[in-house]
Amino acid sequence: MVEDIVGCKWSLCVLELAGRGVHRPGEMARSYRGLSPKVLNERLRKLVRFGILERQVFAEVPPRVEYRLTPFGRRFGRLLDDIRALESELA
Repeated sequence: MVEDIVGCKWSLCVLELAGRGVHRPGEMARSYRGLSPKVLNERLRKLVRFGILERQVFAEVPPRVEYRLTPFGRRFGRLLDDIRALESELA
């Protein structure tokens, strides 16, 4: 799981956005140039399946979907932050 997420720049981008409070897929897609809806949806599904994000559907017209970090996802994000800090110490 870790290799699949850390090895994909788009997964890391999606996690960063969710951590900053960007919850809607459209906002996420507009935040990074080159992030296509297809790749974004694949990454979101995978992160939900791993238990890192949770998907919330609102019964509205038009339908609204938001993704938020789970408690596990917040802990996982802190681990990624620690890895980045270690990398910066080596540079």
